[in-house]
Formats: sequence, structure tokens, C-alpha cells
Amino acid sequence: MDDWDTVTKIGSKTKGGASQRETVVRGNAALNAAQRSGQIVATEKKFAAGNASAKNTGVEGQRLTKVDRSDDIVAPQKLDTKIAEAIKNRRAAEGFKMTQAQLAQKVNAQANDIKLLESGTAIKNQALLNKVARVLKISPKTGEPLPDRH
Repeated sequence: MDDWDTVTKIGSKTKGGASQRETVVRGNAALNAAQRSGQIVATEKKFAAGNASAKNTGVEGQRLTKVDRSDDIVAPQKLDTKIAEAIKNRRAAEGFKMTQAQLAQKVNAQANDIKLLESGTAIKNQALLNKVARVLKISPKTGEPLPDRH
């Protein structure tokens, strides 16, 4: 009899010859019992079980896990005061003279958000910072003026 004459049945409802299904063992007692009975045992550590998007989080997800497990309060990242001063000075500089409200309107934000950015008390919002930096022609990372492109 060759391979063409045999039938392979796959699934848990097939009768006869089906291998045991893989089971998840919870706890050390069940793991030890499985090892004593001679079953094949494989262990793996799951870091982001049940979250399909966790593959894309990388280091930030690990930091958030650490924050979740810690008992102390972790302050959110604030905007660097050097960048806050650069925004304030550039907005008041010649050629860019505008109020906080005018800058807020140009970047489609609230005037209060611009006030918080300039005071350095704002929680770091990279999207808003990039918009403000583009309007004021400064670097969003260092706060230094960008060279003019002609």
C-alpha cells in the first residue's frame, strides 16, 4: 500500500490514531505531574499574551509594564525647558511676531496648549511640538533655528 491509498484525518473529532491535543498547564503541580507521566513538555515565557499589537510596541511596552508593576507614582515626560524657551523666543522674534492665540490657530491647537508649551509644564506631545516647530522653523529636538531653504 503506498501513500495514495492512505487517508489522513486531521482534527480532534477523528477516531483512531489522532494525537493528543496540546494543552496549557497552569501551576507547578500540574507541570510536575505531566513530567512524571512521561508526556512531552515544552515551556515558553509569554510577555505580551493576548495583545496582537504588542509586537509593535517594543521597548515602550516594556517600560509601561514596568510602570504598571511599580508601586510609586511615575511622572509623565515633560517638555525640555530649552525647547520651551526657544519656542517663546522664536514666536516673539522679528519676522515671526505673533500671539500665542495666532500660533495656536496656525497649528490647529488651543491657545492654552501653546501657553503650557512655552512655560515648559506641558506633557510632551510630539505631534503638537512638530507642528509648532514647523511654523516657527526650529528643530523640534533641540529648539535651534533651522537654516532657510531656498
